[in-house]
Amino acid sequence: MTSIRQDLKFTYEDYLLLPEDKRYELVDGDLYMMPSPRTYHQIVCAQIELKLRQFVEKKKLGIILHAPCDVYFSRYDVVQPDILFVAHDRRGTIKERYVQGPPDLVVEALSPSEPERDREIKRKLYARYGVLEYWIVDPDAKSIELLVRRLGALSTLLTFMGKETLTSPLLKGFKLSLPIVFKNPIRE
Repeated sequence: MTSIRQDLKFTYEDYLLLPEDKRYELVDGDLYMMPSPRTYHQIVCAQIELKLRQFVEKKKLGIILHAPCDVYFSRYDVVQPDILFVAHDRRGTIKERYVQGPPDLVVEALSPSEPERDREIKRKLYARYGVLEYWIVDPDAKSIELLVRRLGALSTLLTFMGKETLTSPLLKGFKLSLPIVFKNPIRE
């Protein structure tokens, strides 16, 4: 991900003028262009999304969406998380063009070129706007860091790795087997 220009403050109105064949995000008015993710990133995200969607739909808990889907926090902050969950009672935040306000759960898979963006910048952004739970997925380390909202910040609750099974405080009863998530059919 590369910042376009550091000396300008871009707005959502500027963002809407960008070509639709590329992915962009706005963070504090800085415009970032994002390259297409690696295929393994897509495989990992698809596995997580599938398991989340099955659980959420079976329990009628809300809606699962995936990138590219804009999350509009403010005219200077618009991001496209890899996966997001909006609880049923907050489905009114889902508009035609974007989700307005914080999803309940955000999942981001790290890019090898800029992992600090998801670990630090977006973590602070999600905390500022009220995301309840944030999963940082590291496809290379085959781990998932689960962060929860505490006192206005997103703090690490647990880091799952190896053959462990992720459980979510937000989604009671949800279980995610890491060996299934990180299985790589390209290399088998």
